[in-house]
Amino acid sequence: MQQRRVVFVIFEGFQSLDLSGPFEVFQQAGRADPGYDCRILAPVAGPVRSTSGLRVHADHGIGELDPAGIDTLVVVGGGGVHAAARDPALVEWIAEAATTARRIASVCSGVFLLAATGLLAGRRVTSHWSRDAQLRREHPELTVDTRPIFVRDGRVWTSAGVTAGMDLALALVEDDLGRDVAHTVAQHLVLFLRRPGSQAQFSVPLWSAQPATDPIRTAVSAVHADPGAPHTPADLAARAGLSLRHFQRRFAAELGVGPAEYVERVRVEAAQRALTGGDDPVTAVARRCGLGSSESLRRAFHRHCGVTPTDYRNRFRSADYHEGPMTQEDHP
Repeated sequence: MQQRRVVFVIFEGFQSLDLSGPFEVFQQAGRADPGYDCRILAPVAGPVRSTSGLRVHADHGIGELDPAGIDTLVVVGGGGVHAAARDPALVEWIAEAATTARRIASVCSGVFLLAATGLLAGRRVTSHWSRDAQLRREHPELTVDTRPIFVRDGRVWTSAGVTAGMDLALALVEDDLGRDVAHTVAQHLVLFLRRPGSQAQFSVPLWSAQPATDPIRTAVSAVHADPGAPHTPADLAARAGLSLRHFQRRFAAELGVGPAEYVERVRVEAAQRALTGGDDPVTAVARRCGLGSSESLRRAFHRHCGVTPTDYRNRFRSADYHEGPMTQEDHP
């Protein structure tokens, strides 16, 4: 079977990780049969400067690569995307290539350039969370949802920023070559989790500030030390040596969330570790992590992770698809 051709579109001021991350995923997957033929295209062939100053050599200019024969077209993002979207020759080439390609994708703000072709009208798309308002304002014809890390709408795939592009690429590889190949690629690239598209862009370690005072720090430490303990707001207030009302006000001011929500999130984090690190039934995990029942755990996972506990375990647990140690030949 012929290799699938993947063409990455870049421009002056592109985000280098939007290119290099997905590119490496496809290159690693290229070891499987039939693999991928990856090309980089820019308005003009040659060195192209990224937002960080890193220069990447574009294999082709838009006048040198026939849009026909492209399996997957990937448009990257970056600070220069809006200038690129005003380049009629580039937009025309992308529109022609996107019309005939089997599927089209964008990483982060690359969705603005893809949307300039008019081919995304009526589609559900995502981008980096910071682009939400701008994308809605400039492209009201799109259904914008910046909560997931990537979205598939038919043959159109869009993703959030930078590392989410690797999640998108892994999903594309899985769609082509199967789950085992995608998981092996994730292992080779030392990607800790292969996240489903429905997962929220923010992960648990990013959801709060650090406590600023000793009383709140004491309460927070107690929660992390034993997530399954009965950490009611009253219990935590007593630990902090504050009245309940004063404790709740200070807790929210210092951490940005209330004590009840904080406790639930820590428990979900503990459940995530338990689900991927052992074989205990979901009910036992829920009870041990302080979430009571499997139904309570399911609701908490839906709120904070966008997936069910069972789906989280099945997708994220590397042992399920471990294929033995890599040989020297396997290493990148």
